[in-house]
Amino acid sequence: MTVRELIVLGTSSQVPTRSRNHNGYLLRWDGEGFLFDPGDGSQRQLLRSGAAASDITRLCITHFHGDHCLGVPGIVQRLSLDKVQHTVHAHFPKSGSHFFERLRYASAFYDAVDIKEEPVESSGVIATGRFGTLEAHRLDHGIESFGYRLVEPDGRRILPDELKARGISGRQVSVLQRDGVLDGVTLEEVSEPRPGQKFAFVMDTRLCDGVYELADHADLLVIESTYLDRDVQLAGDHGHLTAKQAARVAQESRVRTLVLTHFSQRYDDPKEFYAEAKAVFDGDVVVASDLDRIPVPKRATGR
Repeated sequence: MTVRELIVLGTSSQVPTRSRNHNGYLLRWDGEGFLFDPGDGSQRQLLRSGAAASDITRLCITHFHGDHCLGVPGIVQRLSLDKVQHTVHAHFPKSGSHFFERLRYASAFYDAVDIKEEPVESSGVIATGRFGTLEAHRLDHGIESFGYRLVEPDGRRILPDELKARGISGRQVSVLQRDGVLDGVTLEEVSEPRPGQKFAFVMDTRLCDGVYELADHADLLVIESTYLDRDVQLAGDHGHLTAKQAARVAQESRVRTLVLTHFSQRYDDPKEFYAEAKAVFDGDVVVASDLDRIPVPKRATGR
């Protein structure tokens, strides 16, 4: 059985709090594990979540502020300690390659993991695989920053009643799916379009084109909402979003589930973020908490 879910390792911006760890997000997508922005303490949070280092197949860093990358040394060394056999692909802004080098080799350890560094220089597709395509899009922050977008190819959903009506069963179904036609019956006659699922990850940024390119029709959008709208000027000054801005992006981009995270320590009540977002966005809103497990919504139809 395939699993598609987001495991939240941490939700605090800049500094951890008593109840929130630094950032960290593991997207489990079938047999892949995309680890986004592991901040300080991510190795322990991974353990607490019930996930394992061996689940990680790709490491994606949006930018090199500490709350988004200080967990890299622990994660890398845990991958080696656990003797993870598969290659782990690492994506990060190329302008911060020297930071990644320092983080990767922050202390002495037996380096037994194959990490393939694939720095990001510009917006566009940066990887393809069975998962589909992984894109990066430039954001607007104080230092170079990229968000990430995972796109599954569109496919078709087989309709059992249509197969039965045409006497198609067993191995014939596989032949029809492979060749597109079987004894005069086309695949289109016994199936319907199945839109590929989309996941988007947007961290520290002001509103910009890249935010909307990432969020477009996302089934699950994980987006920073460092501030509430009463502090919108402060958000802009520091290169961040408010919950209201994040919700407006989700509404205009036809997102299905909105996950708010990366909260400033100045706020005590998470309900404020929910109320502010829900007033703008008519889809599902999740105010993320550490160790949440958030499923990717079931496939939509007719989109």
